[in-house]
Formats: sequence, structure tokens, C-alpha cells
Amino acid sequence: MSEVTIYHNPACGTSRNTLALIRHAGIEPTVVEYLKHPPTVPQLQALVARLGVPVRSLLREKGTPYAELGLGDAHWRDEQLLALMHAHPILINRPIVLTPLGAKLCRPSEAVLELLPVAGRLPDFVKEDGERVVDPGLRRA
Repeated sequence: MSEVTIYHNPACGTSRNTLALIRHAGIEPTVVEYLKHPPTVPQLQALVARLGVPVRSLLREKGTPYAELGLGDAHWRDEQLLALMHAHPILINRPIVLTPLGAKLCRPSEAVLELLPVAGRLPDFVKEDGERVVDPGLRRA
């Protein structure tokens, strides 16, 4: 199993670009297609803890049942939101990347560069839309 894991939605351009950047670094990550294999509530709790963010920061609104479920209302408890993310995994924002250097919701996709356990600077990368990503080469590895 790889030291790098990505919670990935192949229909999402940001997720595809993030996965491509990881592979561009010479790393073959463990890819979790979370829409096909939704994380359990305990797995989601562990993700939130590892990310160090509030549960709500992982909720995706666009293209999801967020509004229909009334998830903008403040009365929802974290446990309820996690259960809804498990039941409706499209509510989970993506891509989430875990590496030995940390965990992050990688939006924009080049945010993954901070997490990649590689030495030195990577060659420039071109996203699907033609945008060039220049790696600053600031590594913690």
C-alpha cells in the first residue's frame, strides 16, 4: 500500500489534476473512489481529525443534496453531518490527500505539492485546462 492516499472523484477536474500531480511526482497513490466506496462514519471522523478541520468544512454544496437536506441550518450536529456524508458521499468535498507529511483538502490541486514526500523540485506540470503549475520545491521530506 502506498504512503499517499487520495479520496478521489474521477468526474472532478480538480481531483483528476491532483491525482495527476501526485503521479507526476513519481508516486502511485492508493486511490479511494469514495463515491463507489463511501468512508464509514468512523473513517470520516478520523479524516476530520487528521485534517484538523471542522466537519462542515468538508461539506460540498455544489452538485449535491446540500440545499435539499437543509444542511446550511446550524442545528445539525457533527455526528449527523458525518452520517449524511456516509449516506450521500457526493457531499464530501474533494480531493482529500493523506501523506506522511500531513493531510489536506487539495483545492486548488497544486496544494498537494506541500504534502508530497519527494526531494527537490518537480518539473513544471500542465493542468487539464492548460494552466502551468510551477513547483516551488519547498519540501519538508
